Amino acid sequence: MSDRDNFGAFLVGFLVGGIAGAVVSLLYAPSSGEETRAVIKEKAIELKDKTVETAEEAYKKAEIAANEAAAKAQSMLKAAQTMAAETLKKGSVLLEGEKTEPKPKKTAE
Repeated sequence: MSDRDNFGAFLVGFLVGGIAGAVVSLLYAPSSGEETRAVIKEKAIELKDKTVETAEEAYKKAEIAANEAAAKAQSMLKAAQTMAAETLKKGSVLLEGEKTEPKPKKTAE
């Protein structure tokens, strides 16, 4: 879980750094204010689209991981139920065996 948290923090830092770098480079570019605003608007739209795409991909991956975890948990539950049933059956067989076997008689001393 910690690796995922670190990756999320890295991704946020990467995006914020990219945005800051893009804004600074646009502000220092030798172009008019109108051109700069147009470029900033275009870049903001591109960034929004990339963010939406990345969020959708992350959601899909999380959904797949959740489904796999649920399937694995279901499989483990079935295996545990099977083992419990087998153990119960073996215990019943042993108990029945104890009931049917004659117990050795104690000798009087």
